[in-house]
Amino acid sequence: MDISSPAVFVNGELLKMHTGRRVRSVVQVVRVDTGGFVAQTSDGLQLSVKATTVDPLSKFVEVIGVAEGNQTIRAEMCTNFGDAFDMASYNQLCQLANSEHNSLFI
Repeated sequence: MDISSPAVFVNGELLKMHTGRRVRSVVQVVRVDTGGFVAQTSDGLQLSVKATTVDPLSKFVEVIGVAEGNQTIRAEMCTNFGDAFDMASYNQLCQLANSEHNSLFI
């Protein structure tokens, strides 16, 4: 496992705290656009995902990339997570990973 450039778990609210850093988030695809897609985060905010290739996407997708602002991720990798995913639990994971317990997460 490469830990030289870890990606921080983020939801929509936490994204703005990590501008310029590598992040990861599970999002719900709202619509596919030219050059990426629009998605809803686990805390209900919308963001834009810039992706060079947009393969057929499932309803939920994990995005790993660089936060370009408080509403945009430039994707390095998108992984389909299927059509059923517990976004409330993922939101709690994001909050835990960005709290005093962040040392438990790479």
